[in-house]
Amino acid sequence: MAFYQGARIYNLFPRLLGPMSNWKDAISRAKTLGFNWVYINPFHYPGFSGSIYSPKDFFEFNPLFLDPESELSGMDQLKEVIEYAKSLQVNLMMDLLINHTAIDHPLIVEHRDWYKSDDKGDLVRPTVLDEGETVVWGDLAEIDNEDSPDRANLWNYWWDLADFYMAMGFDGFRCDAAYKVTEHIWRFLISRSKEKYPHSQYFAETLGCELDDIVRLAKVGFDYTFNSSKWWNYEDSWCLKQYRETEKYAKSVSFPETHDTLRLAAELNGNMDQIKQRYLFSAIFSAGVMIPIGFEYGFKKPLNVVETMPSDWEPHLFDLSEYITRVNLLKSSFKIFNEDNEITVIDIGNPNVFAFLKISKGRLEKVLVLINKDPKHYQRIQVPSIYAIFDTHIPLVDISIEHRMDFIPDEFDYNLLPSQTKMFYYLYRKPEFYAAAN
Repeated sequence: MAFYQGARIYNLFPRLLGPMSNWKDAISRAKTLGFNWVYINPFHYPGFSGSIYSPKDFFEFNPLFLDPESELSGMDQLKEVIEYAKSLQVNLMMDLLINHTAIDHPLIVEHRDWYKSDDKGDLVRPTVLDEGETVVWGDLAEIDNEDSPDRANLWNYWWDLADFYMAMGFDGFRCDAAYKVTEHIWRFLISRSKEKYPHSQYFAETLGCELDDIVRLAKVGFDYTFNSSKWWNYEDSWCLKQYRETEKYAKSVSFPETHDTLRLAAELNGNMDQIKQRYLFSAIFSAGVMIPIGFEYGFKKPLNVVETMPSDWEPHLFDLSEYITRVNLLKSSFKIFNEDNEITVIDIGNPNVFAFLKISKGRLEKVLVLINKDPKHYQRIQVPSIYAIFDTHIPLVDISIEHRMDFIPDEFDYNLLPSQTKMFYYLYRKPEFYAAAN
């Protein structure tokens, strides 16, 4: 059986684990769960706010992540983590922060012209829209990657940063607030990275940006963008519009939650069937999928870039490890789930069931996905000819994670369990294949 390597990402949130000596267990767990990437949020030395996204020194380490009993330097402790991940054949991804630094970063004194200034000559603080209101990040200073008079040296500084960590063994970068940075520098960094490290991959963080910005990033060379399917109700048109516009240029990553969102277990009041549905949907909808540490256990406390500590580790509400492992194995086993491709919504005759046909880029594979949107009630499906949806008479295969059917009748009459997802698979084979089989 072939194994496909679309990005299956486990987010190791360092503030929840503490010293790097604790990270190895999480990487091992990610491997066991079937993830092929581990993404680590910023581990750099922070500025005065203590936020891991407010770096004061990119080449020194947050004291929270250093083992006080170790005789190794911070750099050597990180190298041990990298070597361990390599021994398990797990790719490592880190944040590449080039939009801002801490307001107390030494670069502000050394290279003031690398930063944006307002009309009064003061440093510009980055902003973000949160539920329609503008939030100003007072602990940050915004970099002027587009118009700095010393742009060549600034860009080379960012290249040196990326090169340093790729040389250490990191395989890719999650590019924080990628849409707030000029596409020209992304072309510069990505092209140089691909030339020196052909296996390297770049992931554009796009939370909260407009569709035009996502498409712009997809076009400049990013391997993946992050899509917004988490917030989709399976009805409104915006999600498929985003998906169809970007799949022409780059793959995407879906997620049921991230370190920036509420925990799904809290949002859904611990409804395990709904949580399983959202993970499965994320895994099959896009080429990539990501969850943060603790998702598998139903953690409810949101991850906080300033306040989260190892003491916030929670008792397990449940354990979805086996389920997630099975989903990840399914994803790795079929090419169609490792690409962004054609998706057609199917009217199945029941508004409480979302149905779509996913067709591989080569059009050799098709998967019909049936999702019961109702978390409380069975929903009946009656289809006169399910094979007509596939335009085939070749027997279909039930590849659902749970409650698989040995035989799929053409005239299909079935009651979906609350929050249940069924998946029927078709693989085109040339007629001579069946002649030889007979």
